[in-house]
Amino acid sequence: MSLRIAAQLLAEIHRHAEQQYPEEGAGLILGWLNGDERSAHSVLPVSNNFEAPQRGRRYLIDTQDILKAEDEAQRQGLSVVGVFHSHPDHPPTPSKFDTDWAVPWYIYLITTVRQGVAEQTRAWRLQEDHSEMIEEQLAIKQEAR
Repeated sequence: MSLRIAAQLLAEIHRHAEQQYPEEGAGLILGWLNGDERSAHSVLPVSNNFEAPQRGRRYLIDTQDILKAEDEAQRQGLSVVGVFHSHPDHPPTPSKFDTDWAVPWYIYLITTVRQGVAEQTRAWRLQEDHSEMIEEQLAIKQEAR
């Protein structure tokens, strides 16, 4: 499985993550499904609704935000294909919390934000048996000039 995403959309994810630092930033990815490949069309940053003292290590997307994203995706002929969130001053690898709350039909983008600057983003997917997150290909498309 892989996710194709325009550099411009990845930059939006990075900006949101930097704005939320030192807390985790999060959002949803709208796009298309084609077999094992997903293509991002747009991103919807959302508020981190986890309890305030732990937002630096956890994120929670409100159910209403997910429903709004599903409605918007349907309106545009798209699907919610993934979730993005940041790890302030930690590697872009899934934590146990991330794995425990993931679902296997989404791609998860995790971005490291060090000292307020987004550095690296990697893509992950939960195995169908919920045993672990495996890394997926992240194909970044550069815009034509």
